[in-house]
Amino acid sequence: MDRQTISRLAHADHPIAAPLDDDSVRRLLARGLPRGDERVLDLGCGGGEWLLRALTTYPRLRAEGVDISEEALAHARRAADRLGVGDRLTLHHQDAARLVTDQGFDLVLCVGATHAFGGLPATLAAAREHLAPGGRVLIGDGYWERDPSPEAVDMLGDLADLPATLDLVTVDGWTPVHGHLSTRRELDDYEWAWTGSLAAWALDHPADPDSAQALEAAAAHRDQWLRVYRDVLGFVCLLLRPTTGTGTA
Repeated sequence: MDRQTISRLAHADHPIAAPLDDDSVRRLLARGLPRGDERVLDLGCGGGEWLLRALTTYPRLRAEGVDISEEALAHARRAADRLGVGDRLTLHHQDAARLVTDQGFDLVLCVGATHAFGGLPATLAAAREHLAPGGRVLIGDGYWERDPSPEAVDMLGDLADLPATLDLVTVDGWTPVHGHLSTRRELDDYEWAWTGSLAAWALDHPADPDSAQALEAAAAHRDQWLRVYRDVLGFVCLLLRPTTGTGTA
């Protein structure tokens, strides 16, 4: 079972691939889409859940998404057609870091997918390339709430604490205009959904040749969460506007 399939099964009951509940997603989209007729780009869109929610809420909005998983994009296309928004959604099957667009976007999203660019600074640089004048970026990434163990750093990367994360963003020429810190409930709900959905699939499909691997992956992930990073990892979403340079109103 490949990583993309594991992720799809693990997110069956939590289609937003980040520790955010539905109300947090709704509020972040409302902040990022003040007019309701914006052009939106999601870098690393997966199954397109952010875009689908935006399109169904704002009937004048148009959206594009890019992801390396054809399976996830196929899911997004089917869901968009079922919801009646497929004519306003364009999807690109490619590396998000190599996407070239011919016009800017009013909102560029990258929530929980900064690894696709090699970290937060490179993700912000990519987002700036796609941003229209006056546009906003909605980015979501992890941070350390307290000093991590070496094992946690090896597992999740060289993250900063929250003040240092904000320093990195502002030094890079961005001004936060809104933000959201995932609550303990959101963080725990996400992990229980991830591990539980994958484990449930394995138990429901005992004859599938991938069942044992899926159950093992769920158990390993649960153990890492509880023993390695639950008490040190936070997640922040930031709505940003360029302080200087491309995208300034």
